[in-house]
Amino acid sequence: MKYDRINSDLFKLNRSLFTAKLKKNSVAIFLSNDEHQWNGDATHNFKQNSDLFWLSGVDQEDCILVLSPDCPVIEMREALFIKRTDDMMVIWNGHKLTQQQAKEVSGVQHVYWMEDYEAKIHSVVNYAENIYLNLNENDRASIKTPYKDLRFAREMKDKYPLHEFERAAPILQRLRSIKSPIELDLMNVSIGISEKMFARLLKFVKPGVKEYEVEAEIIHEYLKNRANGHSFHPIVASGKNACILHYVDNNGTCNDGELLLVDSGVDYANYASDMTRVIPVNGKFTARQKQVYNAVLSVMNGAKSLLKPGVLLMEYHKQVGELMEKELVDLGLISLNDINNQNPAWPAYKKYFMHGTSHFLGIDVHDVGMRYEPMQAGMTFSCEPGIYIQEEGIGIRLENEVLITADGCKDLMAHIPVEADHIESLMNS
Repeated sequence: MKYDRINSDLFKLNRSLFTAKLKKNSVAIFLSNDEHQWNGDATHNFKQNSDLFWLSGVDQEDCILVLSPDCPVIEMREALFIKRTDDMMVIWNGHKLTQQQAKEVSGVQHVYWMEDYEAKIHSVVNYAENIYLNLNENDRASIKTPYKDLRFAREMKDKYPLHEFERAAPILQRLRSIKSPIELDLMNVSIGISEKMFARLLKFVKPGVKEYEVEAEIIHEYLKNRANGHSFHPIVASGKNACILHYVDNNGTCNDGELLLVDSGVDYANYASDMTRVIPVNGKFTARQKQVYNAVLSVMNGAKSLLKPGVLLMEYHKQVGELMEKELVDLGLISLNDINNQNPAWPAYKKYFMHGTSHFLGIDVHDVGMRYEPMQAGMTFSCEPGIYIQEEGIGIRLENEVLITADGCKDLMAHIPVEADHIESLMNS
């Protein structure tokens, strides 16, 4: 891995939090992700299962974590199974964890080779009454193929039909949404790399530059700072392209007089950052661009003041919509009559601000969390209002990461330039 080894105390803590939530006489089994085929014999870069990583820190393919705190076989109360390493594997695929290294990374003291799994797991399952299995229950997910966890769940239900099966995901969603100090430190490293990337772009962007050249500058800065890469495919959108919410072609030209929207995140040690900034291609906002920009910034600042413990995410979105209404009226984009006659299911402001303002952040850029339960201290969210005016070719979204604290929230990206005048000053210095 490019990143420094994470303190295994994080994973020991995470496992203890998880196992404390299990029913008596239970076993929980977690699998690494598939290696996904690209074309021919090529595969996509491996990305670890987020839950397995959160529980173990093991960041390689072909591994299984077994947690069974009441198991009479002591060495199987926490057991990790990894791919066997040998000289031939090193020649072809490079280094993989040894058993000792896997112990050091995870804090799990009983580490075995994968070929021992079937022989050891059968008795563990027979001792247990409940089997906790893990599926991707992120409510943003849209999965069209039978992925590894799903296939495994079907196999286990066929093999052990008389056991009680339980869902690990609801437990993990609640636990993972509260960030520990070590996790916040890792997220702050990601944020620091995002800051360096933005400083780089402020000096690079000028009329005539291609969007893909900007994308190249982004990944250069990420890899230079030991990131795994992008936490999601970056959006580099100039002019009217910024009005396409999930624009990823990044093949246009940054023209004089246009705005450039960059929505990009860092994957550092499997923890994501997510930041959006908008800059004038020629280094100077027009009067109208600055007017719209400052309206978005005003909504972002107002939205941050609403983020605090006890708030319901869906109610918060409605409150942010009310903040946006005022700005859109002041901009002449909607009228009070539009608001008075709006469809409550699709308020008038949605014509220019059609997406939500905040999502959970963590290991995944759209991280897991219970969106219908109140916010708690330790949760991290994006804050990203936007205004998109297709007829004017103006698309502006501003996004920072926010940590919920005991009495409000802390903007983790407050130190990264976002004021329009500051951005102009930096671009022209």
